[in-house]
Amino acid sequence: MKNSSALYLSAREAAAELAISPATLYAYVSRGLIRSEPTPDSRKNRYRAEDVRALKERRIPSPEPRGLRSFDADLPVMDTEISTITEEGAIYRGVNCVDLSESDTLEHTATLLWDVSDVDPFAPDNQPALSEEMRMIGQAARRAAPIDRAIAVLALAASVDPRAFTRAPDGRAMVGGRIVRLLVATMLNAEPSAGPLHQQIATAWAADNKHAPDLIRRALVLLADHELNASTFTARCAASTGLNLYDAVIAGLAALKGPKHGGAGVLASQLVKTLIDRDVAPVVRERVALGERFAGFGHGVYKRGDPRAQSLLNALSRAGAPRKFTREVPERIAEATGEFVNIDYALAVLVHALRLPAGSELALFAMARSVGWIAHASEQLQFGKLIRPRARYVGPAPGRRTSA
Repeated sequence: MKNSSALYLSAREAAAELAISPATLYAYVSRGLIRSEPTPDSRKNRYRAEDVRALKERRIPSPEPRGLRSFDADLPVMDTEISTITEEGAIYRGVNCVDLSESDTLEHTATLLWDVSDVDPFAPDNQPALSEEMRMIGQAARRAAPIDRAIAVLALAASVDPRAFTRAPDGRAMVGGRIVRLLVATMLNAEPSAGPLHQQIATAWAADNKHAPDLIRRALVLLADHELNASTFTARCAASTGLNLYDAVIAGLAALKGPKHGGAGVLASQLVKTLIDRDVAPVVRERVALGERFAGFGHGVYKRGDPRAQSLLNALSRAGAPRKFTREVPERIAEATGEFVNIDYALAVLVHALRLPAGSELALFAMARSVGWIAHASEQLQFGKLIRPRARYVGPAPGRRTSA
């Protein structure tokens, strides 16, 4: 993990930075102004440096990472051991996702996010069951969008999995492995397989490209989780009602489709297609003059650019992708708008470079993020609490009568 020490301060360091007593520090923690957590190798607690410095600067510190201040401060904040977001990228249980993507697979990333070591969710014999009805629906929806086909098939999957409602953590991990394999196979219009997930995708969609397996592997790892984004929060809310992991993933899939979330990759692909036969500078200048936004640029957290995007674009560049898309477009748009590239644009360039099917941006995102949804849904089921935020009523005062 990069610069892990910079994320935390000891109690002495935090109190000294704020020029307060330890008792006052603990009071700030109890009020939710500063996050604390146990230090892995001792009984002492450590404190989030970003919260301490936000308080020192007399800003209103939120319990989210500092970069999230552009988000709504009234949104729910939840404790999790799964992941967090830093300027260097998402952190999966203490491991930076960019570092992980250099050589790891989505399967191993899943075991990290699911926190399992005693079982293998991706053992060759842990295959999903398919009923005749599931096969019929999959066949009837072969021409539908992959994400819609997956939702339809997953809706029946729990009923043919006798262990779908297991409460054992290891058992849930095994269910997770079956879900991911079923999801990938359904999106590819293929039979579930024990083969590496990235290799299955590359074989189905880019069999003639020697760089496809590694590039797809990298993208899947980078996209596996991103803390409490909209689809993950949706999956957690669904899981909090006590339903099974199949249904929690369906909830995540539905939320992911939106153009402000996973659907942004499809919009970024439209930008890439527009620029294939055109010079970059005039197109950027024209869109900026018209006040148009660029899909795949800007992010609520990564103010200086998404490390996940840069990692994937660098890999694409090494694999021979056009410099026009890996370097020139991001530089021109950043120069003209002040908005830096994010993972949606990098995913669009990946789809273009590998000549993947239209709409595969969203499918790849869903395949990868299903791992994160399962992690968060499992954690929520372990908590056993219903997520039930309150609404702040701003309507007419009680007692109002309608006119006759």
